[in-house]
Amino acid sequence: MNFNGINIPQKLVPHNYLQLGLAAQRGRQRQVKELLEKRKLPEQGWRDEEIEELVHQLAALDSNNFAHNVGLGEREARIACKLVARRHYNFGHGIGRSGDLLEAQPKAAGSTLLVSLTNALLLDLMQTLGLHSCRGCFLVPLATGMTLTLCLQALRKRRPNAKYVLWSRIDQKSCFKAITAAGLQPIVIPVQVLAHEHALVTDCGQFEQRIRELGAANILCLYSTTSCFAPRNCDSVVELAKLAKSAAMPHLVNNAYGLQCEDITGQLERAQRVGRIDYIVQSTDKNLLVPVGGAIVASCDEQLLQHLASSYAGRASSSQTLDVFMTLLSLGRSGYEALLQDRRQNFQYLKQRLQQFATEHGEIVPQSTFNQISLALTVSTLSRHGEKEHSVTQLGAMLHSRGVSGVRVVPVGQTKSIDGYEFKRGFWFAS
Repeated sequence: MNFNGINIPQKLVPHNYLQLGLAAQRGRQRQVKELLEKRKLPEQGWRDEEIEELVHQLAALDSNNFAHNVGLGEREARIACKLVARRHYNFGHGIGRSGDLLEAQPKAAGSTLLVSLTNALLLDLMQTLGLHSCRGCFLVPLATGMTLTLCLQALRKRRPNAKYVLWSRIDQKSCFKAITAAGLQPIVIPVQVLAHEHALVTDCGQFEQRIRELGAANILCLYSTTSCFAPRNCDSVVELAKLAKSAAMPHLVNNAYGLQCEDITGQLERAQRVGRIDYIVQSTDKNLLVPVGGAIVASCDEQLLQHLASSYAGRASSSQTLDVFMTLLSLGRSGYEALLQDRRQNFQYLKQRLQQFATEHGEIVPQSTFNQISLALTVSTLSRHGEKEHSVTQLGAMLHSRGVSGVRVVPVGQTKSIDGYEFKRGFWFAS
């Protein structure tokens, strides 16, 4: 409640006591005013109570929370369970309108403001992290794989006669299934092996060759990946962006984990300046530590973003937007930068200890110079103590039972089939 302009008798509270409370309230109001006017991340994170107060104020702007509202003929924001209503802070209208994720809702001013403000904070964060050429971004309430599918479908509307997607192979299921889910035909470009580093890199020559063979008009886009499971390196996004520009074809980047890595954001910024990138997709759960379910799409072309937003069918959930909004306010700029610093230090520490362990046991940690997201370790010595595949999978089970849940073990020579496409001699497969 705003007590400004209200004459409160001293019988209720002494004037000097009241002024202390009002001064504190004005401080909170200035904080909210600065957020709404500047639309920038706060330097310091907010307290939980301050965040909840603002969220409740925004929810009160939606028509389902009006005191006089009877909801006659209403089709949404009718919530039967009070636990569900509290979980969502009484937001019930979702986001978007008439098949456009960015369109305002006449009955939900608070939800509309929440979405617009969250997208503005995300853009400020991305530019802070080095993607200065990004002119816009918005949060899609779909996980990364389906958001990539949405991007491919939006590109297909602009190039209806193109059916091929040139994809630099990474043994991860969801980014490949994003192509087939969009009804497109993947053209898998094998990666090159750097024997001296025991690492895998992009084969740009194969991209050029396939463009000549298939014809640029028949290719929907180039599809690259920045954050990969070692020993796979980040794709050569700068070279692929140059190739996309020279061939006049779209370029989609799967940047699932990459927002938290300054090497990757630096490459993406350079790629946008010297070449072409249409959409960059990053995961909210990986980069912002929120529950799975959202992705951020960024571009240096605002019209492309508007085209993508209007490709979404119907309205969408606001849960992911609320999660991200509250997290950004809680962390603030300094809090997020502290997390990045911790990640860099932990990565280097883990790498050093793995290298030490590998040396002691006759194993190898692939260098993967252009991969600052993940690490790999060979386990060839396990084959000396029994059947190799069983030994490797047993190691994975032992690690998991001891609370190490973020690693994967992969027997050599596996073959996987995904939507009718067979992948042989895979290095890494993930869901």
